Amino acid sequence: QVQLVESGGGLVQAGGSLRLSCAASGSIFRLNDMGWYRQAPGKERELVATITSGGFANYADSVKGRFTISRDNAKNTVHSSMNSLKPEDTAVYHCYANFYRTFGSRLNDYWGQGTQVTVSS
Repeated sequence: QVQLVESGGGLVQAGGSLRLSCAASGSIFRLNDMGWYRQAPGKERELVATITSGGFANYADSVKGRFTISRDNAKNTVHSSMNSLKPEDTAVYHCYANFYRTFGSRLNDYWGQGTQVTVSS
């Protein structure tokens, strides 16, 4: 069984900052990409940012220049520092991990339960 435990969400005023963290544990042989997706009410889940095990980051256009993703491979954690937050950033943010369960197994995609981020205007 795999667990992705998120923390760091909350309520912040527009222009403020938050830092999300996620720790992966369980039956993971090797982690590939980690990252964050978000889902606002009435909308589909969308990519926020991902980062490879080598540290290459990919961002949604809507968060470029405001969000920074990082990871600690030794601790199987991923973080998102979110600055200059806007009301449209309000959503449930889900941690994402792409991994192998065992040597030679197929890749798996997994999302955490999510943490609420609310940005007031």
